[in-house]
Amino acid sequence: MKVFTGIQPTNILHVGNLFGALLPAVELQREHDLTLMIADYHSITVNHDPERLGENVLTTAATYLAAGIDSKKTVMFQQSQIPAHTELAWVLQSVARMGEAQRMVQFKDKSKNGTDSASVGLFTYPILQAADILLYDADVVPVGEDQKQHIELTRDLAERFNRDYGETFVVPEVQIPKQGARLKSLADPSKKMSKSSSTVKSFISLTDEPDLIRKKIASAVTDSEPSITLDPERAGVFNLLTIFSLTSNVPVDELAARYEGKGSKDLKEDLSDALVEYLTPIREKINGYLDDRAELIRTINNGTAAAAEIANKKLAQVRKNIGVEL
Repeated sequence: MKVFTGIQPTNILHVGNLFGALLPAVELQREHDLTLMIADYHSITVNHDPERLGENVLTTAATYLAAGIDSKKTVMFQQSQIPAHTELAWVLQSVARMGEAQRMVQFKDKSKNGTDSASVGLFTYPILQAADILLYDADVVPVGEDQKQHIELTRDLAERFNRDYGETFVVPEVQIPKQGARLKSLADPSKKMSKSSSTVKSFISLTDEPDLIRKKIASAVTDSEPSITLDPERAGVFNLLTIFSLTSNVPVDELAARYEGKGSKDLKEDLSDALVEYLTPIREKINGYLDDRAELIRTINNGTAAAAEIANKKLAQVRKNIGVEL
């Protein structure tokens, strides 16, 4: 089975990304044909720092490798280096309907200051995402719940193109991870943990040093109740228990039982210890890959070359089917 996944190289990846995207990708590569995209063109749909973007691409690649991605088994590539993605996006923009694009909830969420000030790229983002996926004949696309609507659009565009121009694209299925995909912000547990958050205390970065991890967990928002209970309505405590469960591989209900009669201070101290122990080897591996910059760039370029061969073959079929290949 062919599986396609991707992540934007914005800021430093955090524990939510680790359990929601990176480690599931490592599991997928063991049994499936995995294609992994570093989605740097998606990162420019909102204001970004050009000097940081390239560094973020390298850090994202290093983090995937540190988490266990094998570049000899998985095709890991840089999106912007393959022109087929943007060319197919243009073709699919001609297949998509305005009503479909306007219904995308994430565009409304991200254009907080009103749609007039949002970039056109943010509006057409899901169509480029569809091109990313369809170029590689993906059978399955694992995404968070907030991306499900985009994959449904991808399916609609693939089916319409196949109907109008002949069988060209595999129509992918969406896969929503069951656990750990949406860890909550440490600063505001009503919100998703996000690497684009302006509040650094809201997430645990995979490159955070032990002292910083302990400070962030100590300041994590919980509630005023004195005891620990397993209650999703107690969002802050439930979030810490979830992170602890994922880090220690102990069922969350068993962890909650351990802290019966204890308070959040005990939970936070033990969680900090578990996180430091779990993340230290990953941080050291990330830094090791970043220290050998030339080798890391070579690894990315090799994956990009392999991906480009697949993408260009699919694009040639598209061009022929729509009638522009003479």
